[in-house]
Amino acid sequence: MSKKRLFDDPCGIARALNAVGERWALLVVRELVFGPKRYSDLHRGLPQMSQNVLAQRLRELEADGLVRRRRLGPPAPAAVYELTERGQELEPVLRALAHWGSRAPLPEDGAAELSVDALLFALRATFDPALAGELSLRCQLDVAGDRFRITVAGGRLELDRGEHAEPEAWLNVPEAATLRDLVFAGAALHDAVERADTEVTGDTARLAALLRCFPAAVRYPAPQDPGPPDPVSPGLGSPNAELPDPAVSAGSRRG
Repeated sequence: MSKKRLFDDPCGIARALNAVGERWALLVVRELVFGPKRYSDLHRGLPQMSQNVLAQRLRELEADGLVRRRRLGPPAPAAVYELTERGQELEPVLRALAHWGSRAPLPEDGAAELSVDALLFALRATFDPALAGELSLRCQLDVAGDRFRITVAGGRLELDRGEHAEPEAWLNVPEAATLRDLVFAGAALHDAVERADTEVTGDTARLAALLRCFPAAVRYPAPQDPGPPDPVSPGLGSPNAELPDPAVSAGSRRG
């Protein structure tokens, strides 16, 4: 395991970078902003990050008091990672970075997709109260089976993981890319519904107004018609397949 590199500088910026300046560290924090995740869910949100590097970043973030690991009880016992109170204090820092970085050009190849949590965080970072105006809405948002509740009122946005008791609108999209196109690429809501991969109920007019509250400094390309899906062999590449947690395994070996 490589040794963590530290800045020999008393400046507060340098001391902050000693905790979160390693590659991928802040993106791991981003994936935990909306709540605890299993190791496999973290890796799914950061697929270009190797499991070894993810395990190392988690150990470092734990050592710096930004992340903790705990075990969920029955009926589905599992180890999850979550931000500590100190780790949660990084959210406004991430939001400012996201807003600043949104003006940079998109990667030229465009191969990588936003994770669900990255996309929802982008909504937090780009919400424009001026565009929301007097809009008031409780929206239930389901993205690839992951549920979020959105509340807009008085020019303020509240967005977190969970379910609204009485949503006024409900938007169900099959993947993050569909929502990204609706928000940042100018895709029309009725077109997504007509493709039969998006479901909408409730107040669709206010829902469409909500989707226009997130201006993009750099516009995503307009979505293309994907055509018929490629055949997929059953049982291969299941998105629910559980990955081993190297951080837990390493701890077991050391113990």
